[in-house]
Amino acid sequence: MFDVCVLGSLNMDLVINVDKIPAVGETILANGFMKFPGGKGANQAVAAARLGSRVIMLGCVGKDDNGDILLNNLNRDDIDTSFIKRIDSAPTGIALITVDGAGNNTISVYPGANMKVDLDYIDNAKGFIESSKIVVAQFETPIEATKRAFRIAKKFGKKTILNPAPAKKIDEELIKLSDIIVPNETETEIITGILPESEDSIKEAGKILIEKGAEHVIITLGSKGAAIMDRINFDIVPAYKVNAVDTTAAGDSFIGAISYYLSKEQRIDFETLKSAVKFSNKVSAIAVTRKGAQSSLPYLKEVIEVFGEE
Repeated sequence: MFDVCVLGSLNMDLVINVDKIPAVGETILANGFMKFPGGKGANQAVAAARLGSRVIMLGCVGKDDNGDILLNNLNRDDIDTSFIKRIDSAPTGIALITVDGAGNNTISVYPGANMKVDLDYIDNAKGFIESSKIVVAQFETPIEATKRAFRIAKKFGKKTILNPAPAKKIDEELIKLSDIIVPNETETEIITGILPESEDSIKEAGKILIEKGAEHVIITLGSKGAAIMDRINFDIVPAYKVNAVDTTAAGDSFIGAISYYLSKEQRIDFETLKSAVKFSNKVSAIAVTRKGAQSSLPYLKEVIEVFGEE
């Protein structure tokens, strides 16, 4: 039995540190370069595992050195990688990340083997989905595979969490299959056509997602925190103020923390979700003070040391 099943990407992150993000056509000298295990799916799996969840990861990597590194890294956090597929026809995914002096970033992703997650693979993973409490997915693997996984999850009464990132338009079926959808501000605007910059616009955007079929909506608002909505309730949970160094895995740490927290609950209502978001804000606050993706993700004992008990 698993607490969390993460379907998603595994990438090697190549991170360049600069004073400022270069403009189009501009060449600047970087002041640092590092290589980190990443990918939204893998990041979220590691985030949940370090907090105490039993996690299984579904996805694909190439038969290359980067694939070896990524699998070994997941295994160090006791994540079940037994069903991650090694691909001959494509290399392991790569993310090129530029981080400025304020911790802001731009990211370009070559998906590689991540795009080899097909419907047959998902069908063969049915038993893992059935034996998990929470099923999580993002948009760095094929959408049709995510829909198939969520259909299986719903058939067996599992809770589904969709992180619609990177931002793109999505069909209503996937939203209906999502118990909880967690977009950031940019993703919210692309999906709903509304930029969530005021309380009224946040409510309007959230209402659209709920009308399209999502049971709960969490819109992450960066340094302002996160807004939570269902058909009746609305609230904004403020973020914790920290000096951000690198925001690369901020969203992934939040999703992993939400998954961990909710996997322990018998039912998900508004108050439970609000408590989960408060906890997840703590996890994200720690993550952005550290460099890298998975290297920035805290263990539960670290969250408790900084903020006290959950």
